[in-house]
Amino acid sequence: MKDDLYKKLIEKSKEAFLVAIELYNKPSIRYRVEGFSIFICNAWELLLKAHMINTFGYTSIYYKDNQSRTLSLENCIAKTFTNKKAPLRLNLEKIIELRNTSTHFITEEYEMVYVPLFQSCIFNYIEKMTEFHNIDIGSEISQNFLTLSVNILPFDEQKLRAKYPREIADKLINTNSNISKMSSYNNDGFSIQIEHYHYITKNKNNATTIMHIDKEGKDGVAIVKELQDPNKTHKYTMKACNREITKKLNRQGINITFNQYHFQLFSNYYGIKENERLCYINTVGAAPTYQYSYATIDFIVEEFIKDAENIIQKLKEKYQKK
Repeated sequence: MKDDLYKKLIEKSKEAFLVAIELYNKPSIRYRVEGFSIFICNAWELLLKAHMINTFGYTSIYYKDNQSRTLSLENCIAKTFTNKKAPLRLNLEKIIELRNTSTHFITEEYEMVYVPLFQSCIFNYIEKMTEFHNIDIGSEISQNFLTLSVNILPFDEQKLRAKYPREIADKLINTNSNISKMSSYNNDGFSIQIEHYHYITKNKNNATTIMHIDKEGKDGVAIVKELQDPNKTHKYTMKACNREITKKLNRQGINITFNQYHFQLFSNYYGIKENERLCYINTVGAAPTYQYSYATIDFIVEEFIKDAENIIQKLKEKYQKK
């Protein structure tokens, strides 16, 4: 009986996980933020209950004083992840708050606030499914599918206050401020910034979207130069990049610990430090320091996967010939 229940929990968890991503990535659905939060919480609850059955026994998923009721997701998280300050646990608790809010009232601006948490939640789920149940979902699903499709504008407090009553605007602004602060001192287990970049090209064959430049900004686009905080756009050290690259490669079935030497090979050959999209150079102080964007991690993983068996040796040989 235990085995049957365990298998059902795992299968239902995987199904809820896929529904969450599919729902979010459909642009025609306006309920996608709320829907994602509901289904991803369901996926986690079933995953954790299956883990508790395996670890603590069948009765562990029920309340002690009421064997007819199973524990809530909050209870399962507290029993499984005992460190209250762990980024993964904080991430789940914030998404649970959103799920609880979405059953009453929610606005589309919540997407601006929560998408970085959603992306982390996806990768955390894949990691724990592998760790707890030895199931590699990353090998069953395309990596592109696991990256959320976003089309959101910057968080604008003035526009929010003009659009909503004071109580709603204050709640949104306070939530955004709180999550931004938490993101600044937590790692990728809490939030991952999703970045989209737009480039100008005269060759339409190289374009994914075609638009024209319009000074009025009515039907076309205008060229805008905007200063951005590198602590948000390029918040990864080399060590942090290596850690995330290792995780992503391992999810693809590539058993390697990506290290400083590997990173330097990619950086030197592809000129990562010279690419502003990938690297920010902080010149304050005696020696420059380097901060990298999440796009750096994605770029290296994509290049590595193209020829996983030989890429390191090839880069080493090519760089030596320079």
